[in-house]
Amino acid sequence: MESKLQLHGFNNLTKSLSFNIYDICYAQTEEQREAYIDYIDEMYNAERLTQILTDVVKIVGANVLNIARQDYEPHGASVTMLIAEHELTNGEEPDNEESPGPLPDTIVAHLDKSHVTVHTYPESHPHDGVSTFRADIDVSTCGLISPLKVLNYLIHSFDSDVVTVDYRVRGFTRDVDGTKHYIDHDINSIQNYLTEDTQNAYQMIDVNVYQENLFHTKMMLKNFKLDNYVFGVNASDLDPQEAQSIEDRLRREMLEIFYSRNVE
Repeated sequence: MESKLQLHGFNNLTKSLSFNIYDICYAQTEEQREAYIDYIDEMYNAERLTQILTDVVKIVGANVLNIARQDYEPHGASVTMLIAEHELTNGEEPDNEESPGPLPDTIVAHLDKSHVTVHTYPESHPHDGVSTFRADIDVSTCGLISPLKVLNYLIHSFDSDVVTVDYRVRGFTRDVDGTKHYIDHDINSIQNYLTEDTQNAYQMIDVNVYQENLFHTKMMLKNFKLDNYVFGVNASDLDPQEAQSIEDRLRREMLEIFYSRNVE
């Protein structure tokens, strides 16, 4: 068992998790595109996002101090929560193990304080029928446990075709001997905080800068079923050539987002 780090004063490390999910669909007509965006606006309105972030706060064991939320016109929403430190009760130890956190139906864990935010961005291609919904979520904490423990919950809370995750530990804290510690937990890869079913469902790549405590993981869903991506129609009703053309456009959209570059 890893020995507990004896600190001099408060843990001054700041741990920041930035999590971006993309949901992609094909909406052929202007009416279908408007219906898709309306659906996304209703599915992920400020009230629903507030509930998701409230669950995130439960996972990190914090207390909500203030909530600011807004539904925007014509589309999109945002929620920001200021959260306060939660003291661990007698006998509880911080969970620093490099392992997956809880799923939505098993919210148990403890962490410290700062803020959580979410912003949504629905948009559509001007010509080829591809629409993309993006949600940006940031969890920033100061204290003992990494906010990576919320990843499982967040990935299962959204329909995620492409996911990008950035994690950074900033600052330093001192032990009782005065030695600086720039990170207080072992981490090899963000992937180790994901459950096996999630790892199997996504193609993933890492770009990590260990000496700077910077960790980056990109994820793209492996299985592609056209019925899950066409909005307002059934894939079986499409002409095979048209269906293939739509699939090609959707796959291109996913690849461009995954690799962060336009594909010719």
